[in-house]
Amino acid sequence: MNGEQFHCVGVCGTAMGSVAAARIEKGFTVTGSDQAVYPPMSTFLESKGVGIMEGYRRENIPSEATTVVIGNAISRGNPEAEEVLNRRLRYLSLPEVLKDHFLRGRRNYVVSGTHGKTTTSSILAWLFESAGHEPGFMIGGIPANFGQGARFTDSNFMVMEGDEYDTAFFDKRSKFLHYLPELVVINNIEFDHADIYDKLDEIILTFSRLLKIVPENGMALINGDDPNCLIAARNAPCPVKRVGFSGECDFRITNVQYHPAGSRFSIDGESYEVPMVGEFNVRNAAMAVCAASFAGIPADDIRRGLSGFTGIARRQQERGQVNGVTVVDDFAHHPTAISLAIDGLRQKYDGCRLWVLFEPRSNTTRRKVFQRELATALQKADLVVIPAVPDAGKVAVEDRLNPRKLVEDLAQAGTEAWFLEEVEEIVGHVVRRALPGDVVAVLSNGGFGGIHGKLLTALEA
Repeated sequence: MNGEQFHCVGVCGTAMGSVAAARIEKGFTVTGSDQAVYPPMSTFLESKGVGIMEGYRRENIPSEATTVVIGNAISRGNPEAEEVLNRRLRYLSLPEVLKDHFLRGRRNYVVSGTHGKTTTSSILAWLFESAGHEPGFMIGGIPANFGQGARFTDSNFMVMEGDEYDTAFFDKRSKFLHYLPELVVINNIEFDHADIYDKLDEIILTFSRLLKIVPENGMALINGDDPNCLIAARNAPCPVKRVGFSGECDFRITNVQYHPAGSRFSIDGESYEVPMVGEFNVRNAAMAVCAASFAGIPADDIRRGLSGFTGIARRQQERGQVNGVTVVDDFAHHPTAISLAIDGLRQKYDGCRLWVLFEPRSNTTRRKVFQRELATALQKADLVVIPAVPDAGKVAVEDRLNPRKLVEDLAQAGTEAWFLEEVEEIVGHVVRRALPGDVVAVLSNGGFGGIHGKLLTALEA
């Protein structure tokens, strides 16, 4: 066994748990703790030999621990964080561990941006896989082709979903600045993460810093139609190529056609088809195509890979159909993502009456910063239901989103909308009013109280 012993604080997170298991496979001793320990991550970690403790306590940290990995959600005041500092133990953030143990010396493809990171990185990882490269990857969702969000292999290629959120309580740099990129994708840049950023300029700055660590033999692929991406790329020391629809783009997307099962497009003289609907998915696929081409994957292999891509959990995912009512799960929570998701659903379910049940759960949408923009995005639906703001106490009343006003603004715009505080109320309301042919889209970056299954059960009854 390797002499180094890791202890992971916040071990049941998808990324942290995957890293813990990978360290075990390399011969390290690994323990971990988390506030909530439950399947499937708990059983996965136990099967790998990771010793797990529920709850955070000072005594959880083994006396033999040589390195403590502290998760992004851990803050000062956490008993284990305080014990680490008191004992002067070596501590690292998860991105630092990734850099030192998994990314150094590899060809790391980092996919970033406010929207589309998970889809683009999932497509790119699958293009590498279908071309025979067996890449490692760290993705913030579950690509259906892989059935897991992270994998570490001996491949020279690593695909990383790059998040601009901060690294740890002791390191406020963006996580993606640790990822040693050979190639960076920036899908788009908008204001988000209102809990750590005060204004858009701060977000543009952190993306510009990301481009400053791309090597001269690497590449940055940016959205050539997004003015914020163009600002971030000014004076970038690496090669920059613009991808998009405008005539100024280096890789121009043309000949776009949509059909219920997917989208066709051309780029750089080659035609492709992806089994996903909507302009935003064409943009995501185009970025993945350009990144795969930079890696040397032939166009025919890319076409074959795209045709075999089977999507991502919680991205336009049909959860079931009962009595002609289709329930769809989607992760969209930023106003732009909501707008694009609704456009995609309109294309996929042409002519259907569209419900949107939106949970304002993210650190940004709990706040009133997007009060007006959410109304503009959601009015594209036919019927909208908004619940109470989850964990409302985490945001001061004067800064908090007002869901009742959101519903009023939607009604004034001509969209039927209701404010219903609890999941059970929402389920009953939808079941009483839904008609055969309706599509009910649940939009949330969380579990929304298990509303998907409750809806399907109630519709059956």
